[in-house]
Order: sequence, then structure tokens, then C-alpha cells
Amino acid sequence: MVAVADGSVVADVVVVGAGVAGLACAHDLAVAGLGVTVLEADDAVGGRMRTDRLDGFTVDCGFQVVNPAYPQLRRRLPARFVDPRPFLPGVLVHTGDRRVLLADPRRRPDAVASPLSGRLARPRDLAALAALGARDALAPARTLKRAAERTTRAALADAGFCDAFVEDFFRPFLSGVFLEDSLETSSRVFHLVWRSMLRGALCLPAFGVQSVPRALAAALPEGTVRLGTPVSRLADRGVLTADGTELPARAVVVATGAGAAARMLPGLDVPAHRTVTTYYHVAPRSPLGQPVLLVDSRRRVLNTCVLSDVAPEYAPRGSALVATSVLGDDTEPERSAVVAALCEMYATDATAWDLLVARTVEGALPAMPPPWPLTRTSRTGPGHYVCGDHRGTGSVQGALASGARAAREVSRDLGGK
Repeated sequence: MVAVADGSVVADVVVVGAGVAGLACAHDLAVAGLGVTVLEADDAVGGRMRTDRLDGFTVDCGFQVVNPAYPQLRRRLPARFVDPRPFLPGVLVHTGDRRVLLADPRRRPDAVASPLSGRLARPRDLAALAALGARDALAPARTLKRAAERTTRAALADAGFCDAFVEDFFRPFLSGVFLEDSLETSSRVFHLVWRSMLRGALCLPAFGVQSVPRALAAALPEGTVRLGTPVSRLADRGVLTADGTELPARAVVVATGAGAAARMLPGLDVPAHRTVTTYYHVAPRSPLGQPVLLVDSRRRVLNTCVLSDVAPEYAPRGSALVATSVLGDDTEPERSAVVAALCEMYATDATAWDLLVARTVEGALPAMPPPWPLTRTSRTGPGHYVCGDHRGTGSVQGALASGARAAREVSRDLGGK
């Protein structure tokens, strides 16, 4: 611990940012025997994993899901802290004149015939899908990480999928996963994400995605996190807060978003980012009645789902909450286009639905084209470190793993146990 002139005590390590990367880093540093303080500018932990209550509805900061099978989540949080509500293991594809369910045959054997009857997939595509699933689900993660790297589009072509199936299924589905419409994401990232989906399940935490960072924060020693404490810049040994207070520390870990990290750490290599807007509509009843993700083969939206079909806690009794995401910012033309798409995709009059709120998230995910380093050192200079999903893969797993990596490097440098 480090004592300052006014008699207060500052930790060995200051972590800037209380998103899941920063909270994971702080936890591992504390376990290593180092004193740690987390400074968060906002009034709550979570960063982009923020949840609000609006008129009785649960509204996350954009459409977000968690996968309890993520190794870092399994290690850190028992499932009861997340209280996961699973999606159906598959995707519902709107093809223009019908909706076709493409489900995991291992978990939904009754749905195997659906793609065939809907003419979404040919036997060749189903065979390629089975082979891809067997490889990615069973192969060790290290094997996928070391595989030849190319774009996701090239990897799907090499796997034997028809162009039509890629356009009708993979492109609309993965656009919502990676927030890009060209399948340009690194194939290594794709295979790892596909593996996690096959080995786990996409879920909504019953009370919003912020329950994950809240549980992580609750596991820290009392008083570790200081909310409402923005950091203006880094000092030679410590940080300077917005009110002019200098807090000394032996090491500083910047666990903010990529943009803020670059401002604090000049010269930091920061990837391009993806912006997404999610529209939350209120309907008098569910237009679907299934806990499933709905995508559009014409890609007018990234995806849409009835959140309250997945987690009934997201909406008051007697109403339904529908979340629909698009690339880019919120605009009036985009709002109208979304409603028009929803009318077709749900086969109902979505013009009668009320728009509860629109949430735009800049820097929602890093762009991850090849070559994309799956791991990077957190050290940026003497006593300075950085972590976040922009330093690994754009996911909760990637953010947590980056925080853990930063903690290991800081602990080694400072002599933690």
C-alpha cells in the first residue's frame, strides 16, 4: 500500500474503469495479495454492460447476451448470480415469405427438417454444418487459435457451404454477432465464438446484463470500487482525477473503452470500432411466442427478438418488449425502416407498437479483421498497463480474459504472490 500526504492510503494498483475487464483484473490482483483501487467515472459498475429500469421494463445498453459456458464466467461466477434465461438453441431466419428455424440438431432434433422444408439449406450445407460443428465443438481451443487465419467468408467457403446459404444464414446471423456486414472478421475469432455457442447457450441474465459486473464487484474487498471518480490523466506514478486529486500507485491499469484508453495512453494501438443502435418497442403481446433470435436474410436489421419471451422479467405482465438492432446511429429514417421490417418479420402491425427508447453504443465492439492478435501484452510503459475487449476478442470472455492477463503481468512486475 502507498500512503499519501493527507494520511489516506492508496492501493498498490489503480484500475481505471469498472467494466468487466477492470473488475476481473482487480479481483485477481487482490487474490495475488496486492492492494487495488478501482476508479469509475460513472455512478455504477459495468461500463457498456449497463441495465436501466424504464416504466417497469428492463433495458440493457444495447442488445447483449451472455454465455455461461465462457471459461472466465464459469471460473468467476456461479450461474445463480447471473440467473440465465436461455435462448432456443438455433436461429429463426426470415427469408422474405416465411420464417425458417435452423436449430442445433444435437439439442433440437425435431427441428432438423425445418431448414430442408424451408429450402434454406441444401443437404451439402447441412453436412458442412455438421462437420464444422464437430470440429469446433471438439477441438481444443489452442488448435483453433493456431489454425490458418483468413476472413470468416473465406473460411465458410473452404468449409463447403454454398454461397446462397452463406448469404441467407451466416451473413445475417454473424452480422449481429460481429457488428459487420461483410464477413471480414478473422476466421480464428469466428471459430472460437462458434465453439462457445456450440458448447454453451446464449442467455439473458434474468435481471439484465449488469448483474454480471455487479456480481464481479460484490466479490471484491469492501471499498475497492470508487464510483463517480473520473480520471483526467495518468501521472508518472499514479493518476490525476478530474477534481485535481493525485492518487499515487505503483502501477496503473487502464480498463476503459478503446477511445478513452488511447487518450490516456498516447500511441496505443487502437482498432477501428463498430457502432450499433438498439430500438426497444413495447407490444401488447408477444408477436412470436418463442425465445429465439430472429434475423433477416435481406439484412434490413441485424437481429430482433422478443426479450420477454426469453426472460419474462424484462417486461411487466400484459406486455412484451422487443429489441431490434441496426448498424450505425439512430436516425428518423432508420426508425421508420426498422418498423417496416418488423411488420414483415413478425407478420403483424408493428406501427402500433410504442418505441420505449433507442440506445446507441459507440465502440460496441472492436473491428477484428485478419491478422487479429487473440492475445496482446497489457504493458504499455513503465507502471502502465491496459486491458479490455479491444485487446483480445470482442466478447465478455475476451474482456474478462484481458483483465486476467493484465493482472498476471502486473503481479509479476510488482512481486505479488
